[in-house]
Amino acid sequence: MPLTDIFDVVDMSDRVLRQEPRSVVHREKLLHRAIHVFVFNKAGQLYLQRRSMAKDTAPGKWMSSCSGHVDTGEDYDEATRRELIEELGLRDPVDLKRLFKEAPCVPTGNEFVWIYTCQSEGPFILDPIEVIEGRWIDLEELKNWLSNRPRDFAWSFSYLWEKYLDSKY
Repeated sequence: MPLTDIFDVVDMSDRVLRQEPRSVVHREKLLHRAIHVFVFNKAGQLYLQRRSMAKDTAPGKWMSSCSGHVDTGEDYDEATRRELIEELGLRDPVDLKRLFKEAPCVPTGNEFVWIYTCQSEGPFILDPIEVIEGRWIDLEELKNWLSNRPRDFAWSFSYLWEKYLDSKY
């Protein structure tokens, strides 16, 4: 990994304007790109990860199965495959597909976000710099958890999960 992540800063049409370091992009709330992946198993459970306490945003919060920024020069699909390998050690996701793209807003951290899904049974090899734990969860249990303890989750996950449910049903 590079010492300093460099991101493409984009306009409201998701066109690249320039490149900036991660710290500048986040501090100045510049528009940039990210991906989130919802990994399901054959039983229909969702895999959640708990973010490392070292993360600069939402440390220790529960999050999508996999998420990450699109680095400069990457497209969304390349970033998705890279992040699945980096965070989960998942090299061959089954039925990896794009679902929808969400526009930047406060809950996404000013990111254009493509949402993907795939299927895997694990086991996963978690990167301890990125993830401190993970677990499979039934969707009804997740619904109750989100309702009763919303602060356990990263804002972006809660927002994007709701969008996913709205698009799916």
